[in-house]
Amino acid sequence: MSVVHLGTPDRRVSEDELRPVITKAGLELSEPLLENFSTLVSALDAAIASLPDDRSVLPRPDLTKYPRTDIHIPEDNDLGAWATKVTVKCTNPTSDLLKGRTVALKDNMALAGVRCTNGTSMVDWVPEIDATVVTRVMDAGAIIVGKAACENSCLEGMSGTAVTGQVHNPYGKGYSAGGSSSGSGRLVATGSVDLAFGCDQGGSIRIPASSCGIVGLKPTWGLVPYTGILSLDATIDHAGPMTKNVRDCALFLEAIAGPDGWDDRQPPFGLEGERLKFAAPVDALLARETSKMLEGVKVGVLSEGFEVPGQDPNVVGSVESAIEKFKTLGATVAPVSVPLHKQAPLLWTCALPLSGGRQSLLGDMDGRKQLYLTDRAELVGPSLTQSQFDSLGPGASNMYMGYLWIQEKYGAKVQGKAMNLLKATNDAYDKALETFDVLVMPTLPYPPPQLPKPGSDEGPLSFLSRSTGLIANTCPFNNSGHPALSLPVGFVPAREDPSVKLPTAMQIVGRKYADVDCLRVAAAWEKAFDWKAL
Repeated sequence: MSVVHLGTPDRRVSEDELRPVITKAGLELSEPLLENFSTLVSALDAAIASLPDDRSVLPRPDLTKYPRTDIHIPEDNDLGAWATKVTVKCTNPTSDLLKGRTVALKDNMALAGVRCTNGTSMVDWVPEIDATVVTRVMDAGAIIVGKAACENSCLEGMSGTAVTGQVHNPYGKGYSAGGSSSGSGRLVATGSVDLAFGCDQGGSIRIPASSCGIVGLKPTWGLVPYTGILSLDATIDHAGPMTKNVRDCALFLEAIAGPDGWDDRQPPFGLEGERLKFAAPVDALLARETSKMLEGVKVGVLSEGFEVPGQDPNVVGSVESAIEKFKTLGATVAPVSVPLHKQAPLLWTCALPLSGGRQSLLGDMDGRKQLYLTDRAELVGPSLTQSQFDSLGPGASNMYMGYLWIQEKYGAKVQGKAMNLLKATNDAYDKALETFDVLVMPTLPYPPPQLPKPGSDEGPLSFLSRSTGLIANTCPFNNSGHPALSLPVGFVPAREDPSVKLPTAMQIVGRKYADVDCLRVAAAWEKAFDWKAL
């Protein structure tokens, strides 16, 4: 590393201060070298001390234009769905795209002046900024009415770990609402809000959407800016809409999509104009005669999506029946095989712990060109304290253990190997999508599982065993970045009690930046069929 300036620092790092750092790293230096590096590190320390305050460049909101009132933790949190209530809106919106619509934010999203729990008590953080997409929905006329509960550190597929309490399925109390955007799913399903944000790194929009019987879209990676949202791993971070119906999903996406100049997940050019219009193409399709709505559309039925170990036959039957109905809408339906789909969850599992441990739990976003949430990062050290670890849920603590193990035993090789292999998986999906406009499969392999009894002290092994294989069809598209939409298609019996009927869903996957294809196909099916009657 070159030296910009040496000079005479106000405070010199002594050899005695530097020696234990070097010893801890397993290095030995001669006294002359130690003296040299003491001088060089002193220059670095002086440079760090001279850095200006970064708060001056942060996108802090104009509280006159975006006032926030009535911030409180509700006594009645709608069976776990609410984390915090607040009212925020723009006094001078730039459009009426979402005029008057009520919106819930997932509680991993920054809203200045309002606590952000990320589903855990690991740190107490009140942001000073608003996430980009938060500002965008207010500029479109929406009213933010609160923050929805999310699962602990956003690392659970079941809704039993949020620091604010269990979130219950809207169709069956005691059953999972899905995670990690659990509160968002429940609030939309019960009509408590019109729209809700979800964030998705392995299925966290689509799992609660499927579980709660709503529409959830994980957009193309980079289509929607992630600025001001707590990351899990920047290569799989997605923020997107959770809505009652497909047209609302298209409107919501139109309001939040496009580059913001901060997020390096987004391409520097090409996302503009008609590529960011989603509602009009959906409306044009819905104006067609029903039997011709999907004329010319090729639907590929992903064979491997129906071969998940432990898959519930009722889910398979429901989704197969829903897919067959595409033919009545004018679509061509045919099977397609992507053998690497079965390997994708294994690669997701191996790629995540090293980067996820650093980025999600330790707040270290090293190597990214984006907005850094430095005020939260300073609340966490280079490793978790005992109390911080004890505050984690089963999924988060399991990832931290994986992070420590891989870091100690394998270093960077495991993540690198998995990422290299994922390129082939991505290419295989792209190849299939050269023939087909969309790929379809079950969103989840089985209906929402039962939650643990309140107050039960399940260990991580027992808790995580309840949802083994849950993300087999969702996480592959986080790594590949393809848009994936979950559409409810019927009810199936709960595994624990067949008298309880819970929603199930079909996942529709499209080409990158062709999110509108997923929306159009879903909208056609939704218009023609009432999923609640199937």
